[in-house]
Amino acid sequence: MPSTSSSHTAPPVPTGAVDVPCVLDIEASGFGRHSYPIEIGYVLPDGSARCTLIRPADHWLHWDRSAEALHGITRDKLMRHGRSVADVAQALNSDLAGRTAYCDGWAHDYAWLAALFEEAGLRPRFKLETVGRLLDERRLSHLGEARAAALAELGLQRHRASNDARVLQRALQRLALS
Repeated sequence: MPSTSSSHTAPPVPTGAVDVPCVLDIEASGFGRHSYPIEIGYVLPDGSARCTLIRPADHWLHWDRSAEALHGITRDKLMRHGRSVADVAQALNSDLAGRTAYCDGWAHDYAWLAALFEEAGLRPRFKLETVGRLLDERRLSHLGEARAAALAELGLQRHRASNDARVLQRALQRLALS
């Protein structure tokens, strides 16, 4: 039976005095106006991670087959194994309270996070920022290369929220050391 929530610890952070950011990623039902979050994954500075499938609210009906092909998550799987919107929002607030979480798709991730919290009737107790706030122009221009190197280093295969967050966090670590 697939797990809807899991915790993992990443390999040790590379040596050096590097501040490791909290990184968050969201998979969604699509990219249109009516899309919504279906999975949220994040990695904390200590390397621990959580990934949670989200059971769509009754009125969240939009479904894009091309998005499903990318992340491999079916609506049926969400209905069977996803946690309620309220449970996911409460868990995010508990785990991320007072933190800033960074993402690389801020415009989409912010909208999907807002949809989640609005549906749950809660306010986030953490801040979501773009990774561009962490990097100067030179380092930002090398983010794609650093992400590819991190993906190879970590050996992750599935395109899922916590994997994407872990790869982005490792890429940011690599750039901080460069």
